[in-house]
Amino acid sequence: MNTIIDWRGHVGSRSDKFFKAILFDGEFLLVGLNCLDANQTQSIHAHDGADKFYFVLEGRGQFVVGEEELEAREGMLIVAPAGIPHGVSNIEKGRLSLLVGIAPASR
Repeated sequence: MNTIIDWRGHVGSRSDKFFKAILFDGEFLLVGLNCLDANQTQSIHAHDGADKFYFVLEGRGQFVVGEEELEAREGMLIVAPAGIPHGVSNIEKGRLSLLVGIAPASR
């Protein structure tokens, strides 16, 4: 198991939908990297029984959490409590890279 992970080594791209990589998959926590190219979206969804966070590593995105819609850029943290609908869209021409955590890990 790697305990020190450089997210930059896991960046990727897909033409059909946003790119996802799992950085850590533990019993109680899932940590991933989501990369959205220009105009890509992660549809609004919810995780019953699991909290989720997005930490913006690079780029700028438009986030929805429940009834709230907000713009976030590098260095900002967005939290979606369990059961609350959430999603994100890349609103820039460059890549939007997000560190994502879900706890407890939902599969």
